[in-house]
Amino acid sequence: MIFKNAEVVFKNGVIRADLTVENGKIAAIGAAGEGETVDCSGLTIFPGLIDMHVHLREPGFERKEDVLSGSRAAVKGGFTQICCMPNTDPVIDNKVVVTYLKARAKEVGLCKIHPIGAITKGQKGEELSAIGGMKAAGIVALSEDGKSVLSSKLMANAMLYASDFGLKCLCHCEDPALSDGGVVNEGYNATVTGLKGSIRAAEDIMIARELCLAESLDLPVHICHVSTYSGVQLIREAKARGVKVTAETCPHYFTLTDDAIRSFDTNTKVNPPLREEKDRLAIVEGLKDGTLDCIVTDHAPHHEDDKRVEYDRAAFGISGLETSFALSYTQLVKGGVLTLPQLAEKMSGAPARILGLVGGELKVGAPADLTIADLGKKWTIDPKDFVSKGKNTPFGGREVFGKVVYTVVDGGIKYSLARGNKA
Repeated sequence: MIFKNAEVVFKNGVIRADLTVENGKIAAIGAAGEGETVDCSGLTIFPGLIDMHVHLREPGFERKEDVLSGSRAAVKGGFTQICCMPNTDPVIDNKVVVTYLKARAKEVGLCKIHPIGAITKGQKGEELSAIGGMKAAGIVALSEDGKSVLSSKLMANAMLYASDFGLKCLCHCEDPALSDGGVVNEGYNATVTGLKGSIRAAEDIMIARELCLAESLDLPVHICHVSTYSGVQLIREAKARGVKVTAETCPHYFTLTDDAIRSFDTNTKVNPPLREEKDRLAIVEGLKDGTLDCIVTDHAPHHEDDKRVEYDRAAFGISGLETSFALSYTQLVKGGVLTLPQLAEKMSGAPARILGLVGGELKVGAPADLTIADLGKKWTIDPKDFVSKGKNTPFGGREVFGKVVYTVVDGGIKYSLARGNKA
């Protein structure tokens, strides 16, 4: 198969070229042979997008999402690989659940799915999970997802054991005693709405602890969904000292502020919460200067019943797989913050490198995982069009640029704008 006349995004620039795919791999760039042709005039080819922070909800919460619906949402959003978090029922804390998810991913056959194992058994924070067994079964990282491991000793042991198996800990940073049931950022808008606030320190203190452990142990750590200006600065300073830290953020943290909560729309309820403008600007600057390595969705689909309640009682989370690329391109590239190669690095190259995944770069011999988009296409986000079971987004009605036209996994077209999903 030959993808002709495309603008192709490489590490060092964008070049018009033909891209030839054979046996699931990129066989040639520039010199086209013979084969089925896909005309990509006016389109841009990115390395297949990788989302290292997704909730597929299966097993246990299929009412919200499952492997099939989540995979459909992923390829529609341009993602060729996704990593699923362990807060399922049962928790992903043993090889049996990992094996089940790998089998389900193969059965569905859309995007590549990599399970992430829980740091502790049952995510109870009491004893380490069976890390070796999960690694052998196919996990790519460890996380307590949605929680911090409160025992610093246990967290240190987790980082040591993870390192022994070539894994990293992906850390949700929150001190629950400080967040104290807060549902929004503590500040002016919390006061105006009467909603209970959570102070930045609840996130920052745990970021600082993970950085201290990484520095003392000389081991890598990854900080999830950074939302505060002070957290960005902590990570920036740690990197300058040589601490082995990587970090991520999400589109809602660089496109929205807590002004959005004044609507009392429960789709604005996320954890960590939307912050203030100074936080949003710091997140943007952190992406620009490399403090924040990658963009993830933290895709958290919910049934409408979980959101159609009072704000205090609503579930946290945004359904993000189908909007992440367009929001990121519109806000960051059209906004003059990142170049196309830099966006590809944040959404593909860095996640692959952090987790040791195959992919993240367009080169001869690499897997033919491609995200092909019409960057000039302007469209309006409408949750009714989502293929995810979760329609929970605060971006309904927002105009964005950049529409995924094809998603190619191992040389096979798994999604096309004209025909939809292939499963």
